[in-house]
This record gives sequence, C-alpha cells and structure tokens, in this order.
Amino acid sequence: MGRSTTTTTKDAQALIHSLRTAYAATPTNLKIIDLYIIFAVVTAIIQVGYMAIVGSFPFNSFLSGVLSSVGTAVLAVCLRIQVNKENKEFKDIGQERAFADFVLCNLVLHLVIMNFLG
Repeated sequence: MGRSTTTTTKDAQALIHSLRTAYAATPTNLKIIDLYIIFAVVTAIIQVGYMAIVGSFPFNSFLSGVLSSVGTAVLAVCLRIQVNKENKEFKDIGQERAFADFVLCNLVLHLVIMNFLG
C-alpha cells in the first residue's frame, strides 16, 4: 500500500509540474481573461454562500446576481476560446471582433438581468 501512495504522489507532482510548464507559455492576454473568469466564479460562490447564511428574501436579486456572475464567466470563456491563437476553429475572427462580441453579449445579458430585477 505504501508504494501505491508514493507512485500516486509522484504522478500528481508530475502532472502539476507539466501543467505549470504549459501554463507558463500561455500569452498574457489569456492569463488576464483567466483571472477575470476566476473572479466571476468566486463572486458567484460568495453570493451563494451569503444566501445560504443570511437567507434569500429578495430571491430575484439573488438570482440576478448569480446569473450575472455565471453568465459573465461563460461569456469570458467564449472570449478566451476565440482569442486563443492555438484554436484553429476561430482563426478567421480577429481579436477586436471577439472582444466586440463579448461586450455586446455582456450588454444584452445585463439588460436582461436588469429587466428580471423589475
């Protein structure tokens, strides 16, 4: 049983090292988008935690906040996919167009969320 644990630990360390090495080669603009995605997801988690502790009296407000955070994170993931140079599917779409799509979709998302609030 001891050998299995050390092998698993070594495999996990090798995996983490390879992921760090691969992520070090990631362009800075993609890293910034990744930070934005993490921020949006953490914001949604904080809102759910707050709702679990305090309660969800204005339920529309809670849903609007969480859907805003999650929707923004999903749109940012789409932006990251389109901006990534290694992705061959979106090679015809320029970075400016991808960012414009992101801004327009965020605008529509937040207009819907504001309408949902009442």
